[in-house]
Amino acid sequence: MELLTNTKIDFIGRRKVAFLLSAGLILLGLVALVQIWRGAANLGIDFAGGTSVQVRFRDPVDLGAVRGALSQGGLAETDLQQFVGGRRVMVRLKAKGEAAGTSARVQEGLRAAFPDNPLEVEGSSEVGPVIGRELQKAASWAIIISLVGIVLYIAWRFELRFGVAAAIATFHDVLAVLGVFFLLGTEITLLVVTALLTLAGYSLTDTVVVYDRIRENLRARRRETLAETINASINQVLARTLMTSLTTLLAVLSLLLVGGEVLRDFALALFLGILVGSYSSWFVASPIVYEWRLAADRRRRRPSRA
Repeated sequence: MELLTNTKIDFIGRRKVAFLLSAGLILLGLVALVQIWRGAANLGIDFAGGTSVQVRFRDPVDLGAVRGALSQGGLAETDLQQFVGGRRVMVRLKAKGEAAGTSARVQEGLRAAFPDNPLEVEGSSEVGPVIGRELQKAASWAIIISLVGIVLYIAWRFELRFGVAAAIATFHDVLAVLGVFFLLGTEITLLVVTALLTLAGYSLTDTVVVYDRIRENLRARRRETLAETINASINQVLARTLMTSLTTLLAVLSLLLVGGEVLRDFALALFLGILVGSYSSWFVASPIVYEWRLAADRRRRRPSRA
């Protein structure tokens, strides 16, 4: 089934507008990256350090009462999330000094405030600031290593310029989603980093499909210009890309709508990543190859000086 047939969209002709849009997304992502590195972004306890406690009460509780109980116990700056049903509550506190013992204080404060409503601790974790910084470094290295692997793989399968263009497009996708999350004030956690690495793989797969068709057409359509060949290649796989993206978006959308608070940010990152990844395969990765080849042709045709 094809949603579109015989399309003749001029992707290469619109590359300058796309490059301007992509430059804005990359700039926003770089600002977010700098703020994350400075610790000025909304970092989760995985990176900033802190305590997370999830409790389940016997009866539904009022979130305002929970917040008041924790404030009386000296834990005023808390991030609370209440799950469907009103019985489960997630308490998050970012570290201000040593995180050890905070979980016990949360449990004691809630038990003292709700003596007639017993609670059960379903999960608890404490991360110190040092561990948080180590996790930041590990996440950064994970993204860098994945990009290097992408360059090597595409360079081996196609050629170096294809590999560099694919890495730029993938880096563009990661930075774009990171920048949107920074604008929205969404908490950056390990789950979000997992989503960023997942969308990097998804974007690469889509880019490889486009590159494969470009390579085939470069051999079969020698009489056409480079722009015509690349445009024809993208249009030929456009229906396949749209079908794959739409079906994947439906699965991610179900996680976003009914997956609960825990999976919301993960699903949102994937949702945005699929949209940006499809766009970058058409308007970023392929036009970069076009510009690179065009520049190489100009250098070859330039007469040498005596």
